[in-house]
Amino acid sequence: MKDSCYHHALSSVKKWGGTVDDYQAIHAWFDSSKAHSADFRHRAMFHHAAGIWLSETVFGPTITLSTGRVIPTRWVGEQHVREDLGFIPSFADWVKAIRPEPWMGRSERIEALVDPHLASPVVEVI
Repeated sequence: MKDSCYHHALSSVKKWGGTVDDYQAIHAWFDSSKAHSADFRHRAMFHHAAGIWLSETVFGPTITLSTGRVIPTRWVGEQHVREDLGFIPSFADWVKAIRPEPWMGRSERIEALVDPHLASPVVEVI
C-alpha cells in the first residue's frame, strides 16, 4: 500500500534518522481514521493543520528518536500530510468540500425541552 504508515515512517527515517519504530505511532495515528472510512475520505479527520496541532497534544511537542535526537512532532505530522495531499490544508478546506445534507443540521431545537426557564408554563386543567 503506497500510503502505509510503514512507508511514511521510512520517509521520516530518511529525513531525520532513527528507526521506523520511532515514527510508527504518529503515522499510525494520522491514518487511524481508516477504521471509520476505507477510502481517501478518512483523511478529513486528521490530515489538516488542526490535525497536526492535535497530534502534538497526543504525542507531545517533541519526540526523542532512538539515536537521542529530539525533533518536533509537528515535523512528522507535516511530512505525513504533505506526502498524502501535496500540501497542508486547513480544516475549513475539508469542510468546504462536504456537500450539506438535511440530516446534518438539527431539525428540532431542544432548548424548550430541556431548559425549564424556556419551557411553556404548565396549565392545570380542572
